[in-house]
Amino acid sequence: MPPTLKSVEDKEHFIKMDGREVFKHAVKRMIEACTDVLEKNSLTGADITWMIPHQANIRIIDAIAKRFDIDPAKVFKTVHKYGNTSASSIGIALDECLEKFPLKKGERILMTAFGAGLTWGAGVLEQI
Repeated sequence: MPPTLKSVEDKEHFIKMDGREVFKHAVKRMIEACTDVLEKNSLTGADITWMIPHQANIRIIDAIAKRFDIDPAKVFKTVHKYGNTSASSIGIALDECLEKFPLKKGERILMTAFGAGLTWGAGVLEQI
């Protein structure tokens, strides 16, 4: 759309985000990704030692952990310290988690992310 005085005044050339819909989409897709990776590995939330989700915001993190009945004390969070660091949020949280709580043999970390372009995924790491 070519800019006109009216289109600029009406703010039609600005990017807009429907935060509520993005929140719902992020939670839904990360839950689906976690469910898929857990099922493919014959695991449940009870088999997870730590959950490290993308550190977008605390409400998203809590919603995902609740769905898998993971003890909130086992959900590693750094968003309160660094905010949303985008693609590096899981790496930062993983490094801090392993520094403070080294994994023992057989312990597992469930990671999940949601990002730009409305992409998402999950994975499980296991100490062998």
